[in-house]
Amino acid sequence: MFAVVQIGGKQYKVQEGDIIFVEKLTAAENESVTFNDVFAVSNADGFVVGTPTVAGASVSANVVKHGKNKKIYVMKYKSKKNEKKKIGHRQPYTKLQIQTITV
Repeated sequence: MFAVVQIGGKQYKVQEGDIIFVEKLTAAENESVTFNDVFAVSNADGFVVGTPTVAGASVSANVVKHGKNKKIYVMKYKSKKNEKKKIGHRQPYTKLQIQTITV
C-alpha cells in the first residue's frame, strides 16, 4: 500500500514505515502530524486517483527530528573588479516516519 501526498509544496510517494526528509515543519519532535492532501492511494482494492485529492484519505506521520543539510557554497565573482564573495547555506529539514495511511 502506498500513497502520493503533498508535504511542504512537494509531492512524495510514501508507504507505512518509510522515513522521509521534508521541508522544515512547525511541529515539535515526537509529535504526530496528519496530512490531508493525498493525491493517489494504492491498496488491495486497486489504485485511486483524486480530483485533485482523494476524499477522506489522510497520511499520519511522526516527527523524528529537525536538522540541517550539509553546507553548500556559492561563489560570486566579478572579473577585473577584485570583487569576490563566498556564501554558504544549510537548508533546514524535518525527518518524518510514516505511521498510517487511511482511505
